[in-house]
Amino acid sequence: MAAPSLTLARAAGRLSRRLGRGGGTSLPGKVLLRMRPDAVGRLGSGLRLGAAVVSATNGKTTTARMLASCISAAGWPMVSNPAGANLLSGVATALLEAERARPRPEVGLFEVDEAALPEVARQLRPRVVVLMNLFRDQLDRYGELEHVAERWAAMVAELPPWSRVVLNVDDPAVAALAGERADVLTFGVEDAGVALPGLPHAADSTRCRRCATRLHYEAVLLGHLGHWRCPACGLSRPRPEVRATEVRLDGVRGLSLAVETPEGEVRADLPLPGLHNAYNATAAVAGARALGVPHDLIGPALARSAAAFGRAERIAIAGRELVVLLAKNPVGANENVRTVLLDPEPLHLLVALNDRTADGRDVSWIWDVDYEPLLPRVARLTATGDRAYDLALRFRYAGLEPERMRVEPGLDAALDAALDAVPAGGVLYALPTYTAMLALREVLVRRGVAEDFWRER
Repeated sequence: MAAPSLTLARAAGRLSRRLGRGGGTSLPGKVLLRMRPDAVGRLGSGLRLGAAVVSATNGKTTTARMLASCISAAGWPMVSNPAGANLLSGVATALLEAERARPRPEVGLFEVDEAALPEVARQLRPRVVVLMNLFRDQLDRYGELEHVAERWAAMVAELPPWSRVVLNVDDPAVAALAGERADVLTFGVEDAGVALPGLPHAADSTRCRRCATRLHYEAVLLGHLGHWRCPACGLSRPRPEVRATEVRLDGVRGLSLAVETPEGEVRADLPLPGLHNAYNATAAVAGARALGVPHDLIGPALARSAAAFGRAERIAIAGRELVVLLAKNPVGANENVRTVLLDPEPLHLLVALNDRTADGRDVSWIWDVDYEPLLPRVARLTATGDRAYDLALRFRYAGLEPERMRVEPGLDAALDAALDAVPAGGVLYALPTYTAMLALREVLVRRGVAEDFWRER
């Protein structure tokens, strides 16, 4: 590729960092793609071991981090986008920087936005594609879930024959993507002991992909994910090749799991809580197997995986512990509720709701979240963000008394108010939407208790 275009794109990144406009994780790629629209394909073709992409509505950042740990354990030089720049421009930026890395990367690993995935896959022609789930999210940007599923199906059909597709068969919409492909690796959670009592209000894909009959669930695990079958036509969840046979949730501190694979069992204790992280870990095991990571390295590598920024991240501040749990759609928020309730202590919550482009302008999804189980346990809830009053109204309708809630739209003031209510040594749970999470981390960086997320490379 022509050197002038690479040089100009790198200069854009340096300028972005110098001006304090971020880590330069997207701008260089945007500049490069303007000059060379096929840059991702050209740069990616130099990866000796090919590339893996991970996509989902929920969990792709954490899963990519776990898979990166497995790749590092195998000793393969890697290029990735750990700062979360997951559009085509972010992938281009990562590959651009890798051009000067020594040793030269041999494998690429990229988390990719659901809507951006078809174009990234078209250019990158990945060796492994990990598809985890499809939930209702940002309707004003993506449209209905079915629209994304259709685009994914077209993308899978167009992948080259050497691409290995890794699918979560607990999600009926994702399971259907296998189509006629021969080389598909499936995964799921087999342990029904962690099932929910029934489908939550926010469940999405609950009808048969073949005949549209409402599905029957033997076990509901997360949203519409679970052990499903159609009572009319007989379509059912296939038994996954990579399956979590044992999941033990260790409160809000972590989890233990056993994952059965064709090569044997993988066991790991993870410092990440919640059933959603059991799914993320199982997806990472399947992705590592598809890439050829030696079996005996996978469990220890998972155990070394740390929380990604904003995803069960723990930060010490003012003699308290702040736990940040990103919640950007009904399913994610419900799973955070489920996770926080594992803490036996009275709950102190900082809930932040924004409606910016990256969050989705439509915030009506908060009425589909089952916040009600939190209420008996809440000691103090602080509502903040651009739509703090919408959030407060939701909790008032749920039944939270005004004396247990404070509305503070300004994030700095809200953080101080929430921390003041927490006893020394206690825990404050922050449940922000995406841009609110980034704004919260800016506050924490400014106070010297956290580091810019884009420096985590």
